Amino acid sequence: MKRILIIGGGFAGLWSALGAARKIDEQNMNSEVEVVLVNPTANHSIRVRNYEENLEETLVPLDDVLDPAGVLWLKGEATDIDSSAKRVTVKVDGDARSISYDRLVLASGSQLAYAPVAGLAEHAFDVDTYAGAKRLEQHLENVVTSTEAGSLTAVVIGAGLTGIEIAAELPSRLRSLAASRGDSRSDGSDIRVILADRTPEIATAMGGAQPVIEHALTELGVELMPGMELQAVDRKGLTLADGKRIDASTIVWCGGMRANALTKCLPVEHDALGRVPVNAYMQVEGVRDVFAAGDVARALFDGEHASVMSCQHGRPMGRFAGHNVVCDLLGLPMLSLDIDWYTTILDLGPWGAVYTEGWDRKLAAQGARAKKVKETINRQRIYPPLTRDRAALFDAAAPTVQAPPPISQQKGVESSAEG
Repeated sequence: MKRILIIGGGFAGLWSALGAARKIDEQNMNSEVEVVLVNPTANHSIRVRNYEENLEETLVPLDDVLDPAGVLWLKGEATDIDSSAKRVTVKVDGDARSISYDRLVLASGSQLAYAPVAGLAEHAFDVDTYAGAKRLEQHLENVVTSTEAGSLTAVVIGAGLTGIEIAAELPSRLRSLAASRGDSRSDGSDIRVILADRTPEIATAMGGAQPVIEHALTELGVELMPGMELQAVDRKGLTLADGKRIDASTIVWCGGMRANALTKCLPVEHDALGRVPVNAYMQVEGVRDVFAAGDVARALFDGEHASVMSCQHGRPMGRFAGHNVVCDLLGLPMLSLDIDWYTTILDLGPWGAVYTEGWDRKLAAQGARAKKVKETINRQRIYPPLTRDRAALFDAAAPTVQAPPPISQQKGVESSAEG
């Protein structure tokens, strides 16, 4: 039996597994080729929703998706790849196992990268993982009962997409938690949320949407702190490089991502984010029999732009990697992946959202109209079929690129969620 081994059960890994299983089934090779997925947890995490309040909807049991497709999976952590021997070391319940492969798909994702700031890693919260988001959730429930200075102050550091989204959510979350405990501070008088970044302007990379984001955050009561230089973090707040002190019980770090460390096992040149180069078929350039997809891989789309660490690219990269890894194994023609569009839909909490088009992020919609698209993406579009229906799973795993999310036909652009 030939084995296709897939590392990672995130967006790229899950869809690689389903894409491979689909192609094997299509070729009637189920008795000759097996697909095995390795993941540290028993769930596929809808990671991009970790900034939201209701986290239970963000976990999809792997059994419900992989079992109907005939994909085997192992709960364990891949710790090493020997591409010359075609073996992967996996830690399972503390014991190391060596698993051979005929073809490998590396889709182990990315993780939050902490800056070398004193106390930051020890005292900051994050929404990078489900566990991290749950830890923040529990912390917020606790701080609303505290009367310490800064107990209702939250500082979000890093004004990228995730930082903006969690900052937009926090004022209403803190008010709701305070109200549920009968706290008089639920009127918002003592609630303070700060979004800080070292860049001279908040959301500077968001093109035409930048002034809208700044306006929305201000309306939500979020204080903006561009040009911030951080010196140290402790349990009760942070200290800036100029010596200024901010008392805050909650520090949320959203300062950037880096590809999973397993990429270091592959003898190739890595980019600044630690990613490995892949060609249009998702093959790792310079390493035989290894494919990569999602946040660990750098692909070039439309001949000019590199893939970004997002499910927007991770999902199609996974579907094509899964399809092509089977074709490569069986000597069949592979399909090249090219995506000629790019959108960014950014959630702005109760205010709404913004929707931009193109790599220069031209504003296309805002407010309630953009929010409707964002909710469709977060709650429907990026989920696998949850019916345990094999045909539906294979249909969703076809090596195609979905069209951009449609904007409502309503003309005009709203100025707020209520517009």
